[in-house]
Amino acid sequence: MPGMTGVEATRRMATNWPGPGEAPRVLVLTTFELDEYVRAALRAGAAGFLLKNSHPDQLAQAIRAAAGGEAVLAPSVTRRLIDTVTALPAALLPNARSRRPRTARGWP
Repeated sequence: MPGMTGVEATRRMATNWPGPGEAPRVLVLTTFELDEYVRAALRAGAAGFLLKNSHPDQLAQAIRAAAGGEAVLAPSVTRRLIDTVTALPAALLPNARSRRPRTARGWP
């Protein structure tokens, strides 16, 4: 994109939208599957991240989901996110200290 990156354009739309109405939901469609780019796009306010080789049906479903306020990630990105989060020590997860395991009866 001449003049700025897609991430910067996403950030500007998310933070400086003049209206009317809500800022548009941005669905990033790219050939870059780098985790750093995924994180940057989501931190900038993107509603989703798909690869350009996505099937047209998947793209259409992602557009509908993003328009409805849902988050969308390419399956390969989702897989890496799951692998990363499940590898983290429980103490690093949000609210990990406030959650206590419960027995089958629901008691601590």
